[in-house]
Amino acid sequence: MTVPGRRSSTFSRLLRHGFTDPSGAEALLDGPELSALRGDSVLLDALGATADPDLALRGLVRLVEAQPETERQTLIATLLSAKPFRDRLLGVLGASEALGDHLARHPRDWESLVTYEAADLHPGVAEFERGLAEATDAVSLRVAYRRCLLAIAARDVCGTTDVAQAAAELADLATATLRAALAIARTAAPADAAMCRLAVIAMGKCGGHELNYVSDVDVIFVGEPAEGADEPKAIQAATRLASHLMRICSETTVEGTIWPVDANLRPEGRNGPLVRTLSSHLAYYQRWAKTWEFQALLKARAVAGDLELGAQYIEAVSPLVWQAAERENFVPDVQKMRRRVVDNIPAAQVERELKLGPGGLRDVEFAVQLLQLVHGRSDATLHSGTTLDALAALAAGGYVGRADASQLDEAYRFLRAMEHRIQLYRLRRTHLVPEDEDDLRRLGRSLGLRTDPVAALNKEWKRHAAVVRRLHEKLFYRPLLDAVAQLAPGEIRLSPKAAGQRLEALGYADPAAALRHLEALASGVSRKAAIQRTLLPVLLGWFADSADPDAGLLGFRKVSDALGKTPWYLRLLRDEGAAAENLARVLSAGRLAPDLLLRAPEAVAILGDPEGLKPRGRDHLEQEVLAAVGRADDAEQAVAAARGVRRRELFRTTAADLIGSYGTEDNPREQDPGALVDRVGEAVTDLNAATIAGALRAAVRAEWGDELPTRFAVIGMGRFGGHELGYGSDADVLFVHEPREGVDEQEAARAANRVVTEMRRLLQLPTADPPLLIDADLRPEGKNGPLVRTLKSYEAYYRRWSLVWESQALLRAAPMAGDRELADRFIELVDPLRYPMEGLGEDAVREIRRLKARMESERLPRGADPTLHAKLGRGGLSDVEWTVQLLQMRHGWAEPGLRTTRTREALAAAHAAGLIPTEEAQTLDEAWVLATRVRNAVMLVRGRPGDTFPSDPRELAAVARYLGYEPGHVGEMVDDYRRITRRARAVVEELFYGA
Repeated sequence: MTVPGRRSSTFSRLLRHGFTDPSGAEALLDGPELSALRGDSVLLDALGATADPDLALRGLVRLVEAQPETERQTLIATLLSAKPFRDRLLGVLGASEALGDHLARHPRDWESLVTYEAADLHPGVAEFERGLAEATDAVSLRVAYRRCLLAIAARDVCGTTDVAQAAAELADLATATLRAALAIARTAAPADAAMCRLAVIAMGKCGGHELNYVSDVDVIFVGEPAEGADEPKAIQAATRLASHLMRICSETTVEGTIWPVDANLRPEGRNGPLVRTLSSHLAYYQRWAKTWEFQALLKARAVAGDLELGAQYIEAVSPLVWQAAERENFVPDVQKMRRRVVDNIPAAQVERELKLGPGGLRDVEFAVQLLQLVHGRSDATLHSGTTLDALAALAAGGYVGRADASQLDEAYRFLRAMEHRIQLYRLRRTHLVPEDEDDLRRLGRSLGLRTDPVAALNKEWKRHAAVVRRLHEKLFYRPLLDAVAQLAPGEIRLSPKAAGQRLEALGYADPAAALRHLEALASGVSRKAAIQRTLLPVLLGWFADSADPDAGLLGFRKVSDALGKTPWYLRLLRDEGAAAENLARVLSAGRLAPDLLLRAPEAVAILGDPEGLKPRGRDHLEQEVLAAVGRADDAEQAVAAARGVRRRELFRTTAADLIGSYGTEDNPREQDPGALVDRVGEAVTDLNAATIAGALRAAVRAEWGDELPTRFAVIGMGRFGGHELGYGSDADVLFVHEPREGVDEQEAARAANRVVTEMRRLLQLPTADPPLLIDADLRPEGKNGPLVRTLKSYEAYYRRWSLVWESQALLRAAPMAGDRELADRFIELVDPLRYPMEGLGEDAVREIRRLKARMESERLPRGADPTLHAKLGRGGLSDVEWTVQLLQMRHGWAEPGLRTTRTREALAAAHAAGLIPTEEAQTLDEAWVLATRVRNAVMLVRGRPGDTFPSDPRELAAVARYLGYEPGHVGEMVDDYRRITRRARAVVEELFYGA
């Protein structure tokens, strides 16, 4: 008797044996069903060895209850006397609630676990066919299928088979099931069966002999007419048989379903005919098939129906599979295949996704298949549909390092074992790791993790996923380094031809040059070469992920050659997590940023500093520039120093823009393109203003010392004044001066003109740094007017002669350099012109519209596509800016928010004031941001300014990547640009032209 308040000894024993509900378990053990087993330590030990002892005990009680009275004693006696049977039965009951339910419904099926002969250990298709032989309809097929599944699961959970063998058995059971289903369909329609030959080709995991417990079974059907039969009628008959086969396996009955049969991998997918002849398949594959379809055919295997026809199909398509790597679009297709398909996974599930998440099963499978496609064309030993067999063949052939292959094999087996156990519990198709503590505990114990199973499971899972996350480095790139560095004696290496093929498949247009760069960087026994061998496998992957891998690798070699002897360079890339990836992104995204970096490679340090990519403010930059100017010996040295600061800051800005646009592994891509545009515009404006301030100081100091005879200011105009400069923009300016007290006006004018001339000369001197072009064409009288005027002269001109276009241009006027008080007075002078009291008159509005229409017809370059010209085209920058500026001139006098030089700010203020509806404001903003980003992208990619998309395919692809499009989506980018700007033009027609 148990003393009240004290635990029974059974309770304590149950706790020790892993029961989480010992009270419930004790009650079940004391029940009448298990009375013959009460107190049996052998049973308790066996239950304690299962994944979930509570679940196993409940399942056992249900099974005993379901037995006829005459059979109960037989079951219990067998359970006590036969250890293999006891381990198998309780192992299944403790791992699978669904199979426990099956045993309760079919209480005699436990007998299938009793026999333990050699033939039972590793059954093949023939054994499973015997197990399904008595099935005559969909219901009996399901019962027989589950009975066979019960035996596979028993061997699996007891460790009699490993995960690869269990997956192969599941594929063999699927083969037998497809054969049985086809036999049932043939019996139901003998006339159809007589009319045609039908072959069932397994694809995917079933074809690869590596099926899950619960998975779609992918198939392709091939049909031919029987001798003397009419082909169209025969194919219709074969289609009816194939459809019936699919229903037999897929439909839900009183015994549930088996698995869905999925024929969507067939030519044309679900839009194509279910059954085709062999010649029809070949015609499609030779003319229309995409790379992913050949990748899928890598696993094709004839499994049911007319096996002779199936063998003919495999023989016919196999050469096409191994020629896929020579197809024209193989490289962009591979880039798409290599990018993980995680976009459709809900964000909350990504980290729990075993199959599609980062470091998941799909990563290993795709990587292995890619290497098979690349190297299998010249090496038949790689022609396996089974992932682990193919990985072993790749290692044996020297295509993958043996140690890396071994690590990946272990990781893949662990992840597949997790997937198997998760699915086995309820026989549901899922790849999500559970969140519930009890589920995780059962999962961990089922994998042999008995001490703190939840913590141990998470640790092991994360460890193996981390190995997989680095698989591209291990599988694709490290063997390339081994091939050129030749440091591991005895290891089979990639041949130069195989290395070239691999680089080509990964997007390198000139594999021979790439191999030369790798050899130069990684050969030898120096510490520098050793660090490069550590870095390069990762860097090569990042380069390959860009639109121009060759340029990335060449740029890296140049930077490394320039900085190789500095002690900090390679240490920075090795130790500062983000620096190497940031550098890879910058070097492979276009010409501008690498050109800026290679002029002064030490700027690479910016990429490793967490604060390094943040733009410096105007005050900070001006202070640095003026200090550098002050230290210089003459004006040319001074401006060279100022331009050096500008080059460094341009690099900082381009790097931040590229990294924000591409994203990195740790920091996702910036989701707000408007924020990227604003940051670039502000940063470039600030550094150009600081550079002009430096040039002004240098020009004054060279001739006049500390003080010019006249006060002098630089007013920014156009995009410069609007803080919207792009990388290729000139600096539009006006120069204003005012003679100091007691200085002759002519002397002051001569001094001001000399300063302007000297500033422009200094800023355009040919040096290694990019020039800063100053454009003063927006001054009164344009190119015919004086370069610099006094404030009084501006006042007289604007009062008497000013035209409406000049008032519009002054909307962008903002102080940039020189005498701030004078600049502020200039702004005060022009405010009434740009924001006229009571707004613009109708004549002025008509004149602005006339000017805009004339500009559209005259200034668009000949031959340019008006739907794709970012500045002057339909819905481009000019359209949006003139619309916003017209609103500013009409309403700026009454709406203070409109009194800004920035387009997006003015547009937001117009919307806030109710002058533009929400949808129209968003449309204009989206088009303006996109057009600005296109111009920035062209400059970043080509290294020279442009207003239209590049014609070169690689440059166009780089623009697309910058704008956030995945490889192969250039057409989508152009379509989106046309759609967005077309909508913007409709708004312009309404708001600007009053249409």
